[in-house]
Amino acid sequence: MPAHEAPDSEIRPGRACPIDYRYTPEAISAATPLETDVLWVVGGLYGNTEALATLSRLLEAERASRVEVVLNGDFHWFDATPEAFAAVAAGTSGWHAMRGNVETELARQGDIDAGCGCAYPDAVPQDDVDRSNAMMVRLRDTARTLGLAGALSGLPMVRRAHVGALRVGIVHGDDRSLAGWRLAQDQLENSWRDGLDDSLEAARIDLLASSHTCLPVAGTFESRSSGRLLGVINNGAAGMANFADSTYGVVTRIAPRGSTAPGAARMLYSTLLGDCEVQALAIDFDARRWLDSFDASWPAGSPAERSYRSRIVGGPAYALSAAIRGRFRASA
Repeated sequence: MPAHEAPDSEIRPGRACPIDYRYTPEAISAATPLETDVLWVVGGLYGNTEALATLSRLLEAERASRVEVVLNGDFHWFDATPEAFAAVAAGTSGWHAMRGNVETELARQGDIDAGCGCAYPDAVPQDDVDRSNAMMVRLRDTARTLGLAGALSGLPMVRRAHVGALRVGIVHGDDRSLAGWRLAQDQLENSWRDGLDDSLEAARIDLLASSHTCLPVAGTFESRSSGRLLGVINNGAAGMANFADSTYGVVTRIAPRGSTAPGAARMLYSTLLGDCEVQALAIDFDARRWLDSFDASWPAGSPAERSYRSRIVGGPAYALSAAIRGRFRASA
C-alpha cells in the first residue's frame, strides 16, 4: 500500500491521505450542477492577494450573462497574517468555494496527525513535508483567531458544472481523493491506463478539472468504453509560478467556442471539447508587490521561504510545453 494511502492508524503527517478525503465518481455525478455560460476554475490561489486582485479585474471584464467561478481548494496557504487571511476570505466570498486539503485541515476538529493533508508522494523530500506541516500550524492559529476556520468544514469536496452541453467535474485532487495525485503531470497517462476514463464515464462528465499537484497539465483521451473524447485539465497554481523563468499563475476558463476571453487575459493553451473551448489562462499579477508581501509574512529561514521563495521568484523546473497533451495546443 502506498504511503500516501495508508490507513488512519498508520498516518504520517503530510504523507497520508485520510479516509475522509475519499469519494467515488458517483459523488461527482450526484452533485447539483452549476448552469453557466462561462466557467472559471481557480485552484491553488495560496493566499496570494495580488493574484486575487488581478483575477478579480479579469472577471469584471467578462461579458457573458452568466459567469461562475469555482474556487477548487487551497485558496489559503501563504496568507498567515490575520489581515491577509481576512482579505482572501472577503475577496473570494462571492465564488463557489470547495475545500482543498488546506481548508480541510484548517477546519478539522481534533488532531488525526494529518499535518498539512497534502498526501505527498515518497518522491517529495521529508524536509519539504515537515515545512508544510509547520506552515499549517501557523495558518490554523490565524484562522482560529479570526473565527474563520469552522466555516470551511462545510465546503464540498466535489462540484459539477454544465457549460452549454459540456459536463464538467471539479475536484481538488483527483477522481478518487481530495488530495490524490492521479492527475499530476507525471502520472496522468498512467492514471488513464488505470481506469481514469471509467471514472469520468461513471461521473457522467466530459472534462475533469483539478489543481492539487501544483504543476499544470492538460490532456485529452478517448474513452475505451464509449469512444468519446474526454479531457482533464489541472491548472496547477493560480497564485504561484508554474513554469520555469516565469512568475504568473494559471487558471482554467471554459466557454462556448468563439467566446472571447477578457482583453487583458493571456491564453497559454486550449482545446475544443464538445461545443466549448477549454483554456489555460495566465494570471499576470504584480510579482514584485507579491514578493514584498510574502517576505514580510515569511522572512528568511521560515518554512515557506525555504520551500517556496525560489519558485515564486523564478518558477519551477518545468516547461510550459510539458503541460500540453492530447489535443490541447499552445496559443500562437
